[in-house]
Amino acid sequence: MINLQRMVIRSKALRWGLLISALVVAIIIAVQLFWLQKVYLFEEKQFSTNVSKSIKGLYEDLNLMGEHSIEKLIEISDNDFYLAKIDEAPPIDSIRNTLSYELADFGVFTDCNIAVYDAQTKKYSGERYIDLPDTYHSNSDNISIPVFKRNYSYLILFFPHRGQYILKEMYFWIISSGILLLVLIGFSGSIFYLYRQKFLNETQKDFVNNFTHEFKTPLAVIKIAADVLQQPSIIQKPDKFTKYAGIITEQTDYMQRQVQRLLEIAYTDRKTLPLVLEQFDANQLIQKAINDLQPLILEKSVQLTTSFTQNNAVIKADKNHLLLVIINLIENAIKYSQQPVIKISTFAEDLHLIVKVEDNGMGINSEHYKKIFDRFYRVTDGEIHTTKGFGLGLNFVKKIVDAHNGKIEVESKRGEGSTFTIKIPKNL
Repeated sequence: MINLQRMVIRSKALRWGLLISALVVAIIIAVQLFWLQKVYLFEEKQFSTNVSKSIKGLYEDLNLMGEHSIEKLIEISDNDFYLAKIDEAPPIDSIRNTLSYELADFGVFTDCNIAVYDAQTKKYSGERYIDLPDTYHSNSDNISIPVFKRNYSYLILFFPHRGQYILKEMYFWIISSGILLLVLIGFSGSIFYLYRQKFLNETQKDFVNNFTHEFKTPLAVIKIAADVLQQPSIIQKPDKFTKYAGIITEQTDYMQRQVQRLLEIAYTDRKTLPLVLEQFDANQLIQKAINDLQPLILEKSVQLTTSFTQNNAVIKADKNHLLLVIINLIENAIKYSQQPVIKISTFAEDLHLIVKVEDNGMGINSEHYKKIFDRFYRVTDGEIHTTKGFGLGLNFVKKIVDAHNGKIEVESKRGEGSTFTIKIPKNL
Protein backbone atom coordinates (compact mmCIF):
# COMPACT_ATOMS: atom_id res chain seq x y z
CA MET A 1 0.00 0.00 0.00
CA ILE A 2 1.23 3.43 -0.96
CA ASN A 3 1.87 5.63 2.09
CA LEU A 4 3.06 9.15 2.73
CA GLN A 5 6.64 8.13 3.44
CA ARG A 6 6.96 6.38 0.10
CA MET A 7 5.32 9.37 -1.54
CA VAL A 8 7.95 11.64 0.02
CA ILE A 9 10.71 9.34 -1.20
CA ARG A 10 9.31 9.54 -4.72
CA SER A 11 9.20 13.31 -4.41
CA LYS A 12 12.85 13.64 -3.34
CA ALA A 13 14.12 13.54 -6.91
CA LEU A 14 11.68 16.27 -7.87
CA ARG A 15 12.67 18.37 -4.86
CA TRP A 16 16.33 18.02 -5.79
CA GLY A 17 15.45 19.01 -9.33
CA LEU A 18 13.64 22.06 -8.00
CA LEU A 19 16.60 22.96 -5.80
CA ILE A 20 19.08 22.58 -8.66
CA SER A 21 16.84 24.62 -10.95
CA ALA A 22 16.61 27.38 -8.35
CA LEU A 23 20.40 27.28 -7.96
CA VAL A 24 20.89 27.53 -11.73
CA VAL A 25 18.46 30.47 -11.89
CA ALA A 26 20.33 32.20 -9.04
CA ILE A 27 23.66 31.66 -10.82
CA ILE A 28 22.26 33.03 -14.09
CA ILE A 29 20.91 36.11 -12.30
CA ALA A 30 24.26 36.61 -10.51
CA VAL A 31 26.14 36.31 -13.81
CA GLN A 32 23.73 38.74 -15.45
CA LEU A 33 24.21 41.27 -12.66
CA PHE A 34 27.97 40.80 -12.90
CA TRP A 35 27.92 41.51 -16.63
CA LEU A 36 25.67 44.51 -16.12
CA GLN A 37 28.27 45.87 -13.73
CA LYS A 38 31.02 45.16 -16.26
CA VAL A 39 29.01 46.89 -18.99
CA TYR A 40 28.46 49.90 -16.71
CA LEU A 41 32.20 50.13 -15.96
CA PHE A 42 32.96 49.82 -19.69
CA GLU A 43 30.46 52.56 -20.55
CA GLU A 44 31.91 54.71 -17.78
CA LYS A 45 35.41 54.24 -19.15
CA GLN A 46 34.22 54.91 -22.69
CA PHE A 47 32.53 58.09 -21.49
CA SER A 48 35.78 59.33 -19.91
CA THR A 49 37.70 58.46 -23.08
CA ASN A 50 35.25 60.38 -25.26
CA VAL A 51 35.35 63.40 -22.94
CA SER A 52 39.17 63.34 -23.02
CA LYS A 53 39.08 63.19 -26.83
CA SER A 54 36.66 66.12 -26.85
CA ILE A 55 39.00 68.15 -24.62
CA LYS A 56 41.93 67.23 -26.90
CA GLY A 57 39.90 68.45 -29.87
CA LEU A 58 39.22 71.68 -27.98
CA TYR A 59 42.95 72.14 -27.35
CA GLU A 60 43.72 71.58 -31.03
CA ASP A 61 40.93 73.85 -32.31
CA LEU A 62 41.91 76.73 -29.99
CA ASN A 63 45.68 76.04 -29.95
CA LEU A 64 45.77 75.51 -26.18
CA MET A 65 47.91 72.37 -25.92
CA GLY A 66 51.38 73.74 -26.48
CA GLU A 67 54.09 71.15 -26.01
CA HIS A 68 52.30 69.14 -23.28
CA SER A 69 50.77 65.68 -23.79
CA ILE A 70 47.01 65.40 -23.33
CA GLU A 71 47.46 62.90 -20.45
CA LYS A 72 49.35 65.49 -18.39
CA LEU A 73 46.82 68.23 -19.07
CA ILE A 74 43.64 66.48 -17.92
CA GLU A 75 42.76 65.60 -14.32
CA ILE A 76 39.61 63.58 -13.54
CA SER A 77 38.03 64.13 -10.12
CA ASP A 78 35.16 61.94 -8.88
CA ASN A 79 34.40 60.93 -12.50
CA ASP A 80 31.96 63.85 -12.87
CA PHE A 81 34.64 66.60 -12.98
CA TYR A 82 37.32 66.99 -15.65
CA LEU A 83 40.01 69.63 -15.08
CA ALA A 84 41.92 70.71 -18.22
CA LYS A 85 45.05 72.80 -17.63
CA ILE A 86 45.31 75.98 -19.72
CA ASP A 87 47.97 78.67 -19.86
CA GLU A 88 45.75 81.39 -21.26
CA ALA A 89 42.01 81.14 -21.45
CA PRO A 90 40.16 82.16 -24.62
CA PRO A 91 36.68 83.75 -24.30
CA ILE A 92 34.31 81.48 -22.40
CA ASP A 93 31.71 81.59 -25.19
CA SER A 94 34.32 80.45 -27.70
CA ILE A 95 35.16 77.52 -25.41
CA ARG A 96 31.48 76.69 -25.03
CA ASN A 97 30.76 76.63 -28.76
CA THR A 98 33.85 74.62 -29.67
CA LEU A 99 33.45 72.15 -26.81
CA SER A 100 29.78 71.66 -27.63
CA TYR A 101 30.77 70.61 -31.16
CA GLU A 102 33.57 68.33 -29.94
CA LEU A 103 31.38 66.56 -27.36
CA ALA A 104 28.70 65.88 -29.96
CA ASP A 105 31.32 64.73 -32.44
CA PHE A 106 32.64 62.11 -30.00
CA GLY A 107 29.18 60.90 -28.97
CA VAL A 108 28.83 62.61 -25.60
CA PHE A 109 25.22 63.79 -25.56
CA THR A 110 24.61 64.69 -21.95
CA ASP A 111 24.48 68.20 -20.48
CA CYS A 112 27.65 69.82 -19.20
CA ASN A 113 28.55 72.82 -17.06
CA ILE A 114 31.89 74.47 -17.79
CA ALA A 115 33.90 77.12 -15.97
CA VAL A 116 37.31 78.75 -16.24
CA TYR A 117 39.41 78.84 -13.06
CA ASP A 118 41.82 81.75 -12.63
CA ALA A 119 44.88 80.75 -10.59
CA GLN A 120 45.50 84.37 -9.52
CA THR A 121 42.02 85.16 -8.20
CA LYS A 122 41.43 81.57 -6.99
CA LYS A 123 37.90 81.58 -8.40
CA TYR A 124 35.98 81.01 -11.57
CA SER A 125 36.11 83.88 -14.04
CA GLY A 126 33.21 82.60 -16.12
CA GLU A 127 30.65 79.77 -16.26
CA ARG A 128 28.44 78.38 -19.05
CA TYR A 129 25.96 75.60 -19.58
CA ILE A 130 26.13 73.30 -22.61
CA ASP A 131 22.75 71.99 -23.71
CA LEU A 132 23.08 68.75 -25.72
CA PRO A 133 20.36 66.49 -27.27
CA ASP A 134 20.12 64.05 -24.33
CA THR A 135 20.33 66.75 -21.68
CA TYR A 136 18.53 66.69 -18.34
CA HIS A 137 16.95 70.10 -17.77
CA SER A 138 16.05 69.74 -14.10
CA ASN A 139 17.60 72.77 -12.36
CA SER A 140 20.59 72.72 -14.72
CA ASP A 141 21.00 76.50 -14.57
CA ASN A 142 21.14 76.44 -10.78
CA ILE A 143 23.94 73.90 -10.50
CA SER A 144 26.95 75.27 -8.65
CA ILE A 145 30.37 73.93 -9.59
CA PRO A 146 32.64 73.43 -6.57
CA VAL A 147 36.02 75.15 -6.69
CA PHE A 148 39.10 72.91 -6.91
CA LYS A 149 42.02 75.08 -5.83
CA ARG A 150 45.10 74.58 -7.98
CA ASN A 151 48.27 76.63 -8.59
CA TYR A 152 47.43 76.81 -12.29
CA SER A 153 44.49 77.96 -14.37
CA TYR A 154 42.20 75.30 -15.79
CA LEU A 155 38.97 74.65 -17.63
CA ILE A 156 36.56 72.46 -15.65
CA LEU A 157 33.84 70.29 -17.18
CA PHE A 158 31.10 69.07 -14.86
CA PHE A 159 28.61 66.41 -16.00
CA PRO A 160 25.82 66.50 -13.38
CA HIS A 161 23.87 63.66 -14.97
CA ARG A 162 26.69 61.40 -16.10
CA GLY A 163 25.32 58.38 -14.20
CA GLN A 164 21.84 58.68 -15.70
CA TYR A 165 23.31 59.14 -19.16
CA ILE A 166 25.42 55.98 -18.86
CA LEU A 167 22.42 54.02 -17.63
CA LYS A 168 20.46 55.30 -20.61
CA GLU A 169 23.21 54.03 -22.90
CA MET A 170 22.72 50.64 -21.22
CA TYR A 171 18.96 50.49 -21.85
CA PHE A 172 19.33 47.49 -24.17
CA TRP A 173 21.28 45.50 -21.58
CA ILE A 174 18.98 46.53 -18.74
CA ILE A 175 15.77 45.70 -20.66
CA SER A 176 17.13 42.38 -21.93
CA SER A 177 18.27 41.48 -18.41
CA GLY A 178 14.86 42.43 -17.04
CA ILE A 179 13.12 40.24 -19.62
CA LEU A 180 15.48 37.36 -18.82
CA LEU A 181 14.82 37.85 -15.11
CA LEU A 182 11.05 37.72 -15.67
CA VAL A 183 11.43 34.59 -17.79
CA LEU A 184 13.53 32.94 -15.09
CA ILE A 185 11.05 33.92 -12.38
CA GLY A 186 8.22 32.53 -14.50
CA PHE A 187 10.21 29.36 -15.11
CA SER A 188 10.92 28.97 -11.39
CA GLY A 189 7.28 29.60 -10.53
CA SER A 190 6.19 26.99 -13.08
CA ILE A 191 8.57 24.40 -11.65
CA PHE A 192 7.35 25.14 -8.11
CA TYR A 193 3.72 24.92 -9.25
CA LEU A 194 4.36 21.59 -10.99
CA TYR A 195 6.10 20.26 -7.90
CA ARG A 196 3.25 21.37 -5.66
CA GLN A 197 0.70 19.92 -8.07
CA LYS A 198 2.55 16.62 -8.16
CA PHE A 199 2.73 16.56 -4.36
CA LEU A 200 -1.03 17.23 -4.12
CA ASN A 201 -1.73 14.53 -6.69
CA GLU A 202 0.40 12.07 -4.77
CA THR A 203 -1.34 13.05 -1.54
CA GLN A 204 -4.73 12.58 -3.15
CA LYS A 205 -3.68 9.21 -4.56
CA ASP A 206 -2.37 8.16 -1.16
CA PHE A 207 -5.63 9.23 0.49
CA VAL A 208 -7.74 7.29 -2.03
CA ASN A 209 -5.60 4.19 -1.51
CA ASN A 210 -5.91 4.51 2.27
CA PHE A 211 -9.63 5.14 2.00
CA THR A 212 -10.08 2.05 -0.19
CA HIS A 213 -7.99 -0.07 2.14
CA GLU A 214 -9.76 1.10 5.30
CA PHE A 215 -13.26 0.49 3.93
CA LYS A 216 -12.56 -2.63 1.88
CA THR A 217 -12.06 -4.93 4.87
CA PRO A 218 -15.13 -3.77 6.90
CA LEU A 219 -17.33 -4.02 3.80
CA ALA A 220 -16.05 -7.54 3.10
CA VAL A 221 -16.71 -8.57 6.73
CA ILE A 222 -20.22 -7.07 6.62
CA LYS A 223 -20.92 -8.92 3.34
CA ILE A 224 -19.82 -12.25 4.84
CA ALA A 225 -21.83 -11.65 8.02
CA ALA A 226 -24.90 -10.66 6.00
CA ASP A 227 -24.61 -13.82 3.89
CA VAL A 228 -24.48 -15.92 7.06
CA LEU A 229 -27.53 -14.16 8.51
CA GLN A 230 -29.46 -14.86 5.30
CA GLN A 231 -29.07 -18.63 5.74
CA PRO A 232 -32.40 -20.25 6.76
CA SER A 233 -30.71 -22.32 9.48
CA ILE A 234 -29.48 -19.24 11.32
CA ILE A 235 -32.83 -18.99 13.15
CA GLN A 236 -32.05 -22.22 15.00
CA LYS A 237 -28.64 -20.83 16.10
CA PRO A 238 -29.32 -17.71 18.23
CA ASP A 239 -25.73 -17.50 19.49
CA LYS A 240 -24.37 -17.45 15.96
CA PHE A 241 -27.08 -14.97 14.92
CA THR A 242 -26.14 -12.62 17.77
CA LYS A 243 -22.43 -12.99 16.97
CA TYR A 244 -22.74 -12.05 13.29
CA ALA A 245 -25.25 -9.29 14.01
CA GLY A 246 -22.70 -7.88 16.46
CA ILE A 247 -20.00 -8.08 13.79
CA ILE A 248 -22.15 -6.03 11.42
CA THR A 249 -22.85 -3.49 14.15
CA GLU A 250 -19.15 -3.25 15.07
CA GLN A 251 -17.97 -2.79 11.48
CA THR A 252 -20.74 -0.29 10.77
CA ASP A 253 -19.76 1.73 13.84
CA TYR A 254 -16.15 1.68 12.69
CA MET A 255 -17.09 2.99 9.24
CA GLN A 256 -19.33 5.66 10.77
CA ARG A 257 -16.44 6.87 12.93
CA GLN A 258 -14.17 7.11 9.90
CA VAL A 259 -16.79 9.01 7.91
CA GLN A 260 -17.33 11.34 10.86
CA ARG A 261 -13.60 11.96 11.02
CA LEU A 262 -13.52 12.83 7.33
CA LEU A 263 -16.37 15.27 7.83
CA GLU A 264 -14.58 16.82 10.80
CA ILE A 265 -11.35 17.35 8.89
CA ALA A 266 -13.26 18.80 5.93
CA TYR A 267 -15.00 21.17 8.35
CA THR A 268 -11.69 22.35 9.76
CA ASP A 269 -10.39 23.12 6.26
CA ARG A 270 -12.06 26.50 6.48
CA LYS A 271 -9.67 29.42 6.70
CA THR A 272 -11.21 30.48 9.98
CA LEU A 273 -12.74 27.78 12.15
CA PRO A 274 -15.92 29.15 13.75
CA LEU A 275 -15.97 28.57 17.50
CA VAL A 276 -18.99 28.58 19.80
CA LEU A 277 -17.55 29.76 23.09
CA GLU A 278 -19.05 28.83 26.44
CA GLN A 279 -17.83 28.33 29.97
CA PHE A 280 -17.59 24.77 31.26
CA ASP A 281 -15.57 22.55 33.57
CA ALA A 282 -12.80 20.85 31.58
CA ASN A 283 -12.65 17.96 34.08
CA GLN A 284 -16.31 17.19 33.46
CA LEU A 285 -15.74 17.38 29.70
CA ILE A 286 -12.93 14.82 29.91
CA GLN A 287 -15.13 12.55 32.00
CA LYS A 288 -17.84 12.81 29.34
CA ALA A 289 -15.33 11.77 26.67
CA ILE A 290 -14.39 8.75 28.79
CA ASN A 291 -18.05 7.83 29.22
CA ASP A 292 -18.68 8.13 25.48
CA LEU A 293 -15.80 5.73 24.81
CA GLN A 294 -16.80 3.28 27.55
CA PRO A 295 -17.81 0.48 25.14
CA LEU A 296 -14.41 0.66 23.42
CA ILE A 297 -12.62 0.90 26.78
CA LEU A 298 -14.39 -2.26 28.01
CA GLU A 299 -13.81 -4.11 24.75
CA LYS A 300 -10.05 -3.43 24.82
CA SER A 301 -9.77 -3.96 28.62
CA VAL A 302 -8.24 -0.50 29.04
CA GLN A 303 -6.77 0.46 32.42
CA LEU A 304 -7.67 4.14 32.53
CA THR A 305 -6.97 6.45 35.45
CA THR A 306 -7.54 10.16 35.89
CA SER A 307 -5.86 12.84 37.98
CA PHE A 308 -7.80 16.08 37.80
CA THR A 309 -6.70 19.41 39.23
CA GLN A 310 -8.59 20.52 42.30
CA ASN A 311 -8.17 24.15 41.31
CA ASN A 312 -10.56 25.97 39.07
CA ALA A 313 -10.76 24.00 35.79
CA VAL A 314 -13.44 26.19 34.22
CA ILE A 315 -12.46 27.45 30.77
CA LYS A 316 -14.16 29.43 28.03
CA ALA A 317 -13.88 27.52 24.77
CA ASP A 318 -15.79 25.52 22.18
CA LYS A 319 -17.06 22.58 24.19
CA ASN A 320 -17.97 20.28 21.31
CA HIS A 321 -14.69 20.78 19.50
CA LEU A 322 -12.60 20.13 22.61
CA LEU A 323 -14.67 17.03 23.34
CA LEU A 324 -13.67 15.69 19.92
CA VAL A 325 -10.04 16.52 20.67
CA ILE A 326 -10.07 14.50 23.90
CA ILE A 327 -11.90 11.60 22.22
CA ASN A 328 -9.35 11.50 19.41
CA LEU A 329 -6.42 11.41 21.84
CA ILE A 330 -7.98 8.66 23.94
CA GLU A 331 -8.83 6.63 20.82
CA ASN A 332 -5.25 6.94 19.62
CA ALA A 333 -3.93 5.85 23.01
CA ILE A 334 -6.12 2.75 22.83
CA LYS A 335 -5.39 2.04 19.19
CA TYR A 336 -1.61 2.19 19.54
CA SER A 337 -1.40 -0.04 22.64
CA GLN A 338 -1.54 -3.83 22.91
CA GLN A 339 -2.73 -3.77 26.56
CA PRO A 340 -3.72 -0.12 26.98
CA VAL A 341 -2.79 1.66 30.19
CA ILE A 342 -3.86 5.30 29.97
CA LYS A 343 -3.58 8.18 32.40
CA ILE A 344 -5.34 11.51 31.89
CA SER A 345 -4.28 14.49 34.00
CA THR A 346 -5.23 18.15 34.21
CA PHE A 347 -3.22 21.02 35.70
CA ALA A 348 -3.97 24.69 36.24
CA GLU A 349 -1.14 27.00 35.22
CA ASP A 350 -1.63 30.78 35.40
CA LEU A 351 -4.18 31.60 32.70
CA HIS A 352 -4.01 28.19 31.01
CA LEU A 353 -5.33 24.70 31.57
CA ILE A 354 -3.03 21.80 30.76
CA VAL A 355 -4.35 18.38 29.75
CA LYS A 356 -2.03 15.37 29.51
CA VAL A 357 -2.90 12.02 27.94
CA GLU A 358 -0.28 9.34 28.65
CA ASP A 359 -0.24 5.80 27.24
CA ASN A 360 1.98 2.74 27.17
CA GLY A 361 1.74 2.22 23.42
CA MET A 362 4.34 1.57 20.76
CA GLY A 363 5.69 5.12 21.01
CA ILE A 364 7.01 7.46 18.35
CA ASN A 365 10.58 8.19 17.32
CA SER A 366 11.62 11.83 17.66
CA GLU A 367 11.96 12.34 13.88
CA HIS A 368 8.19 11.90 13.59
CA TYR A 369 7.24 14.49 16.23
CA LYS A 370 6.57 17.36 13.82
CA LYS A 371 5.16 15.20 11.02
CA ILE A 372 2.49 13.38 13.02
CA PHE A 373 0.32 16.51 12.95
CA ASP A 374 0.46 16.67 9.14
CA ARG A 375 -2.53 15.53 7.16
CA PHE A 376 -2.43 11.89 5.98
CA TYR A 377 0.77 11.21 7.90
CA ARG A 378 0.91 7.86 9.65
CA VAL A 379 3.87 6.44 11.54
CA THR A 380 5.04 3.23 9.92
CA ASP A 381 7.16 0.30 10.96
CA GLY A 382 9.45 0.12 7.96
CA GLU A 383 7.12 0.12 4.95
CA ILE A 384 4.12 -1.25 6.88
CA HIS A 385 1.40 0.75 8.59
CA THR A 386 0.94 -0.76 12.03
CA THR A 387 -2.52 0.75 12.57
CA LYS A 388 -5.58 1.62 10.58
CA GLY A 389 -6.72 5.12 9.76
CA PHE A 390 -6.31 7.96 7.30
CA GLY A 391 -3.71 9.94 9.19
CA LEU A 392 -6.26 12.69 9.88
CA GLY A 393 -6.90 12.46 13.63
CA LEU A 394 -3.93 14.39 14.99
CA ASN A 395 -4.17 16.91 12.17
CA PHE A 396 -7.76 17.52 13.25
CA VAL A 397 -6.71 17.81 16.90
CA LYS A 398 -4.00 20.37 16.13
CA LYS A 399 -6.35 22.53 14.07
CA ILE A 400 -8.83 22.68 16.95
CA VAL A 401 -6.09 23.49 19.47
CA ASP A 402 -4.63 26.17 17.18
CA ALA A 403 -8.07 27.71 16.73
CA HIS A 404 -8.16 28.15 20.52
CA ASN A 405 -4.69 29.81 20.50
CA GLY A 406 -3.39 26.78 22.35
CA LYS A 407 -0.44 24.46 21.94
CA ILE A 408 -0.07 20.70 21.61
CA GLU A 409 3.18 18.84 22.21
CA VAL A 410 4.25 15.21 22.22
CA GLU A 411 6.86 13.36 24.24
CA SER A 412 7.49 9.78 23.24
CA LYS A 413 10.02 7.01 22.97
CA ARG A 414 9.78 4.01 20.76
CA GLY A 415 8.36 1.06 22.72
CA GLU A 416 7.71 3.09 25.87
CA GLY A 417 4.51 4.99 25.09
CA SER A 418 3.60 8.60 24.38
CA THR A 419 2.41 11.67 26.25
CA PHE A 420 0.36 14.34 24.49
CA THR A 421 0.13 17.67 26.29
CA ILE A 422 -2.44 20.30 25.43
CA LYS A 423 -2.24 23.87 26.75
CA ILE A 424 -5.48 25.83 26.35
CA PRO A 425 -6.14 29.44 27.49
CA LYS A 426 -8.87 29.57 30.14
CA ASN A 427 -10.42 32.60 28.45
CA LEU A 428 -10.18 32.91 24.69
